[in-house]
Amino acid sequence: MTAIFIHNLCFQYNNYKVFDNVSLTVSTNSKVGLIGANGAGKTTLFLSICGVLNPNKGEIKLFNKTIFPNNFYPEIGLVFQNPDDQLFCPTVKDDIIFGAENLGLSSEEIDKKLMEVLRSTGIEHLQNRIPHELSGGEKCMVAIASVLIMNPQIILYDEPSANLDLKARRRLINFLQSSCQTILISSHDLELILEVCDRVIVMNKGKIVGDGNPREIMSDGDLMTENNLEIPPSLKKK
Repeated sequence: MTAIFIHNLCFQYNNYKVFDNVSLTVSTNSKVGLIGANGAGKTTLFLSICGVLNPNKGEIKLFNKTIFPNNFYPEIGLVFQNPDDQLFCPTVKDDIIFGAENLGLSSEEIDKKLMEVLRSTGIEHLQNRIPHELSGGEKCMVAIASVLIMNPQIILYDEPSANLDLKARRRLINFLQSSCQTILISSHDLELILEVCDRVIVMNKGKIVGDGNPREIMSDGDLMTENNLEIPPSLKKK
């Protein structure tokens, strides 16, 4: 089953063309990495898929349902690159349940879902803490929990390992590997992409220039160099 369908997507800021007829299909339950140098269009693509931005042309569908800008789609969730952009409530619990409350769920449903996402992200001990006092890794997992509680079928992760220490990064990788949702991960952390994803897409100047098995794509020296990327250390020939 197709989770995300994108056809001939075009988008530009003023006179700067971000996408030029980008087409893409993502299967249900797949884990897809999105890589490319800064300015390649990765974040803009995520915001377009969520309906935050209005493309100049093209079509986006989630599970065969057309996405229209400025509408909310519970099927999809976005985890921001900087958790501080996502966390704004007095306590961790308040931040996590905020989305569920706005979905109109009963207090009993919210309490049940809260316990589920606290356990799955391993942050039960943080629920009464103040978000801005948490470490980077803790904030990352709280942000993920605030998305999970709304039970999305697709989750977009924008640079999820940015500014994490090694322990928090490993915890994140383990969590992503066990994820049951369809996930897209935009990241400069190519080793994370190798460990988590079954497919990688390379973007450059708003175009898809590579698409396939992560180990095969990211070990292609010419492709990586042409797109201002480096072969991950674990794939370099010794």
